[in-house]
Amino acid sequence: MIPFKDNIPSKTFPFVNILLILVNLGVFGHELSLASSGKLDAFLARWSLIPIDFMLHPLRNADNLLLSMFFHGGWIHLIGNMFYLAIFGKNVEDRVGHFRYIIFYLLCGTTAFIFQILNNPVSEISLIGASGAIAGVLGAYFILYPWAKIRSLILIFFFEIPAFLFLGMWFFIQLLNSYLSITTEPIKGCTGGIAWWAHVGGFASGIILIFFFRKNKYYRTFY
Repeated sequence: MIPFKDNIPSKTFPFVNILLILVNLGVFGHELSLASSGKLDAFLARWSLIPIDFMLHPLRNADNLLLSMFFHGGWIHLIGNMFYLAIFGKNVEDRVGHFRYIIFYLLCGTTAFIFQILNNPVSEISLIGASGAIAGVLGAYFILYPWAKIRSLILIFFFEIPAFLFLGMWFFIQLLNSYLSITTEPIKGCTGGIAWWAHVGGFASGIILIFFFRKNKYYRTFY
């Protein structure tokens, strides 16, 4: 199930959302240059968020909570995240305002990482990517635009799916995989993969935080 667009026009130009996408692309370009010179592993070891390091030295690793949101593990990881952000972020920015959207995005990303860390505090695997913050954007969209139509590709056919159903299914998949990650992975978390609990935590934080960030509760939410 791949989203392509929604039917909600943005009332303001989403320059912050576009800036976030450009920053993520720029940082990934820097990662590629480091990889070509053999310096990427050392860079990520210093600046990415590693749960056990954060638990042992939270203040020393506090900046990694923010920086790790802008790192990605490959083209698929990056493109998938930016695709979702481009579709759903513009309308959330519209509802909360440009500056407040930055704060909202970073808070959701931070909460998502903490949620993942608490689930597996002794993991030595780096947590990187914007998906936790974007999950918060999805949670906000779920509340603000439940009846928006999401044009989605399912197998080889396009369908228009209500946002509450599309995002509800997305969240259920994250929750199911979070449960499976507990029952199938080693306790120490020495295998890589997707930080499912970060998605769950980000989505939940977006649902909660949007009530404090949205500009007007009487704003029309669907067309």
